[in-house]
Amino acid sequence: HVQLVESGGGLVQTGGSLRLSCAASGRTVSSSNMGWFRRAAGKEREFVAGITYTGRTCYADSVKGRGTISTDSAKNTMYLQMNGLKPEDTAVYFCAGSIYYRNTCMDSDRLYDYWGQGTQVTVSS
Repeated sequence: HVQLVESGGGLVQTGGSLRLSCAASGRTVSSSNMGWFRRAAGKEREFVAGITYTGRTCYADSVKGRGTISTDSAKNTMYLQMNGLKPEDTAVYFCAGSIYYRNTCMDSDRLYDYWGQGTQVTVSS
């Protein structure tokens, strides 16, 4: 049974930073394809960042240069560090894991099998 639990969301001012965490059980994040997605109010869920089982990372253009995805094998946790936050980053952020092993960017939510419940990030202007 795989479980993903996000944390670290909250209210932050424009230009601020947050680090989102995704604690996993039942699957090893550092040897899996994992990703972060977000859904803003009234919009579809969109890709934010991904990391392959080899550690290769990729980012959506909207967060490139501001976001960093990483994993900690000792804690079996994935992270998303977001800097320079903007009001348009306001969304519920979800972590996801895949049963597939690919060394390419997995930027479609259809490629992921496990999802967390989401954590709200609100950026005030």
